[in-house]
Order: sequence, then C-alpha cells, then structure tokens
Amino acid sequence: MKNSFAVLKQSALFHGISEDELGSLIKCLGGTFRTYKKGETIYRAGDFVREIGIVLSGRVHIIKEDAWGNANIIAEISCGEMFAEAVVCGGVGVLPVTALAAMDTEVIFVDFQRIITTCSSACVFHPLLIRNMIGVFARRNIMLAGKMEHITKRTTREKLLSYLSEQSKLNANHCFEIPFNRQELADYLSVERSALSAEMSKLKVEGMIDYRKNHFELPCDSLN
Repeated sequence: MKNSFAVLKQSALFHGISEDELGSLIKCLGGTFRTYKKGETIYRAGDFVREIGIVLSGRVHIIKEDAWGNANIIAEISCGEMFAEAVVCGGVGVLPVTALAAMDTEVIFVDFQRIITTCSSACVFHPLLIRNMIGVFARRNIMLAGKMEHITKRTTREKLLSYLSEQSKLNANHCFEIPFNRQELADYLSVERSALSAEMSKLKVEGMIDYRKNHFELPCDSLN
C-alpha cells in the first residue's frame, strides 16, 4: 500500500497532495485496487464505465479494433497515468476502445462523481483534483496530436522516423528505449509488422538507426 501511495503522489491527478493525505482521500473517492495478468482485458469496448483507472504498476494499452479484428494501439498508459477518463468525464459511459494489460499490472479505480462532488466531510481536495484533471486532458490532447503527426506521414519509413525522432527528443538522448515490441509498434503506427521490420533493417544498413529489441540509437546529431 505504501508503494502504491508513492506512485499516486507522482500521478498528475494527485499533484499537490502529500503522501500522508492520500489515505483518507482514496477512501473518500471510493478507491478500489485490482491486479491483472499480462494480456488480460481490463475494460472491453462497449463496456459501460463509471470509474477512472490509474496504473500503479505495469502498463496498459488502449486498443481500437475494426470489424475484422485488426488492432491499433491508440495509447500506452504507464505507471501513474490514467485511462477511461475522457469517456467517464464526458458522460459518454460506453467505452469505444479496449484497455488491455500489456504486462502484469495493478490498477486503482476511483469514482469520478466523487472527484467533482464535495463530500459530507467537506474534503478540501476536490477543487484541486478538478484543476489537475483539466491539466491531464490538456496533456492527453497534446500526446494524441503527436501521434497524429506520426501516423499521417505517407510512408512506413516516415512514420517510424517521426516516432523515433520524438522519442529521442523526449528522452533528451540519442540512445533510448521505447515501450513497444515490434508488433505493438506496428499497431501504434498503423503499419504492417513485416513492412516495419523491413524498413528498420534498411535504415540500420543505411546508418540512420541502430537497435536491439526495444533499444534504439540515432545519430548523435539527431537532437540538433
């Protein structure tokens, strides 16, 4: 539990709230802890949801599937980040995507209505939580805009280089690791895995990139 509070303290939703205060706050929000095995479905598209999930350990992939079962990874939710907040906060209720545990994962679920409604104990945290939630939405929009920049490129090469360039800048290093395996990266960039692997091999031969599994290295001047 102590480790969970340390993670929650780093979460954008609980920014400005001390670890000592989290215990009573989580109780106020009706927080429930659940664990999932790798590959287990947390939420399925079509589910009616009322709770926001926050990842305490592991990773969650947000996946959109078409009528033929082709999957596209819309987002990767890492430790301390939220998911399902847009559907819950927007009052839509029915989830249009699937949330899948990318590895063994622990999640805490909190009731959104308890975030925006002042409780009987006159909890002073609700205005702060609402401000934090607005910030979360803003950052999520920026993240999705970044993904759109990648997947709207015309070729697999352009999509891959756009993504790797962004990751290099985010890490402020020409050597970095990405959170995806080959299939997941292909799904994220909306390309075929075989085409992605072929393009990666070409770029490696050309000296544009080097890689081993999910570790990548770009030319030293790539950050300039």
